[in-house]
Amino acid sequence: MKGSRPEQGTLTKHNDRSKTDATRRVIESMVDGLNDHRVDDIGEFFASDFRWMGNAGCGLKKGLREFQDNWQRPFQAAFSEKVCVDEARLAEGEWMAAFGKQLATHSGEFMGIPATGKRVEIRYLDFWKVVNGKIVGNWVMVDFPHVMRQLGVDPFNGHGWEAYDQGLKPPPRLTSV
Repeated sequence: MKGSRPEQGTLTKHNDRSKTDATRRVIESMVDGLNDHRVDDIGEFFASDFRWMGNAGCGLKKGLREFQDNWQRPFQAAFSEKVCVDEARLAEGEWMAAFGKQLATHSGEFMGIPATGKRVEIRYLDFWKVVNGKIVGNWVMVDFPHVMRQLGVDPFNGHGWEAYDQGLKPPPRLTSV
C-alpha cells in the first residue's frame, strides 16, 4: 500500500491497562455462566445496552434482550449438551480476547438443517470490552461453515479454497497490477 495509511487500533487507543484483572474476572465468570446454560440472569455480566457484533449468519444484537432472544435462546435450541472451551485467552486493560470451541449435540434446527443428533465442534473468536464491570461490546466470529460441513452441508458448493490446499484445482494468480 502506497501513500497514507488508515489509523490503526482506534478502539484500544485509550485502554486503561490497570483494569486487566477486573476484566479477566468478568469474562471468566461470564463464560462459567454460559457453560451453566444461563440465559435469563446473565445481566450481571452485560451492560443492558451492550452490542454483540457477529459475522454473517450470526447477526448484530443491540442490547441484552436481543442477545438473549436472538442469539442465546436459538443457539441453545439448536445445540444441547454443549461446553465452551477457551483454548487461549488474552487480557489487557478493558479488553479480553479468546478463541476456542464449543462441543455440542445438534439437537434442533440450525441454518435450515434439521436436528441430526451429531456431536459437533463450533469454533469461535471473541473480543470483549468491559467498562465498569460489565461487558459493553463483543466482537465475534463463529465458524458456521465448519459446523454446516460437519452436518453434511457444504455452504460453498465445492468452491471453498480448501480445494487449492488439497490440489483439486489450481489457485488463481494476479495477472497484472
